Amino acid sequence: MSFRKVVRQSKFRHVFGQPVKNDQCYEDIRVSRVTWDSTFCAVNPKFLAVIVEASGGGAFMVLPLNKTGRIDKAYPTVCGHTGPVLDIDWCPHNDEVIASGSEDCTVMVWQIPENGLTSPLTEPVVVLEGHTKRVGIITWHPTARNVLLSAGCDNVVLIWNVGTAEELYRLDSLHPDLIYNVSWNHNGSLFCSACKDKSVRIIDPRRGTLVAEREKAHEGARPMRAIFLADGKVFTTGFSRMSERQLALWDPENLEEPMALQELDSSNGALLPFYDPDTSVVYVCGKGDSSIRYFEITDEPPYIHFLNTFTSKEPQRGMGSMPKRGLEVSKCEIARFYKLHERKCEPIVMTVPRKSDLFQDDLYPDTAGPEAALEAEDWVSGQDANPILISLREAYVPSKQRDLKVSRRNVLSDSRPASYNRSGASTATAVTDVPSGNLAGAGEAGKLEEVMQELRALRMLVKEQGERISRLEEQLGRMENGDT
Repeated sequence: MSFRKVVRQSKFRHVFGQPVKNDQCYEDIRVSRVTWDSTFCAVNPKFLAVIVEASGGGAFMVLPLNKTGRIDKAYPTVCGHTGPVLDIDWCPHNDEVIASGSEDCTVMVWQIPENGLTSPLTEPVVVLEGHTKRVGIITWHPTARNVLLSAGCDNVVLIWNVGTAEELYRLDSLHPDLIYNVSWNHNGSLFCSACKDKSVRIIDPRRGTLVAEREKAHEGARPMRAIFLADGKVFTTGFSRMSERQLALWDPENLEEPMALQELDSSNGALLPFYDPDTSVVYVCGKGDSSIRYFEITDEPPYIHFLNTFTSKEPQRGMGSMPKRGLEVSKCEIARFYKLHERKCEPIVMTVPRKSDLFQDDLYPDTAGPEAALEAEDWVSGQDANPILISLREAYVPSKQRDLKVSRRNVLSDSRPASYNRSGASTATAVTDVPSGNLAGAGEAGKLEEVMQELRALRMLVKEQGERISRLEEQLGRMENGDT
């Protein structure tokens, strides 16, 4: 009696990675040497951004995707920071807006010209100041427009409304040690974080509360990462006590034991996970590795299924991942990574081989589009919404981007949303009964009254000074005539 080994059926079992030809790479880029476990790279359907070496400050390069080949040494950079740039992230709702965090303790948000840079960009649209130590993590809210999260080496998480340049929430008591990474969940109602104290935390930012915590998620002392999956589970990468690299899957309802735990190898580079919510595939890239491993996450044990490994000769300094709407659906491309070498960036294309040229519905379910589902004020008032999905059947065509406008009125009047207080705790109920339009209207009316009062006071002052001047002139005239 013979037993055949049953192979699990998966459409991603034969995914293969392939680097592009040399003329499709970006050559002569001096990738940053700063010692920080960042990806150093961010990419969207229009631009590639890479953190580069900069003398006297911090800079990153923004290249249109089609500008391949050798990059001129004099090519303009985004160079407004006074310290090295540590992290960058493209806005998911505007392909021309990018945020950066730096050792100079600031977060800056930049508007990139539609056709790329023709001269160095030194003026950000907005500077966000609130951290007291270097800012190493930047991540945009997945569904609310203009909401940005930053985390610094001061162990503080700040959430900003970029549209008004104001601090919405300050979470300064939840992390006792260095924060390694932060990841929003599918609708942006929660985020999870990995911390140097070996704990993974799930946090409600609007209430400023800890929803769940797992201490010693990975026993090892080296950096961990935690990301939310689309179904609400948490995927982590880290190290065992014996310094072996591990992957784990957790159910937030019960963090006592991992649903799955796998050991990979004994290399020492931090593992950077990239997740595709449409296909439930996680790609794991190790800093200093020369490979990308990919796994499929399913609902049945063992939950984490190894698919394959893409291997190349050169180790990677960092990695960027293209959003789904930037892929070539006609070539059955399910992922594209931008691998950073010492002096170049090499795109790697992940493809599922198919004989048919027709659109593959099973590979390309509707995916998150560039339209925001909520405004920042809606999110602050307690609303949540899933990403607005688009079909890739006709291949994604970028729409005209609107410029990022920053309204300073909230900054001048310091009128924070009612759900904000300094400790990060919130009183969301104060906002829910009042439509955000009324809040804005009341704020503007109060502001107008304030301006009118100042104007009246100024007129009185001018009138008084005018009378005083005329009296002095009269006295002077009398003195000159010898009357006094």
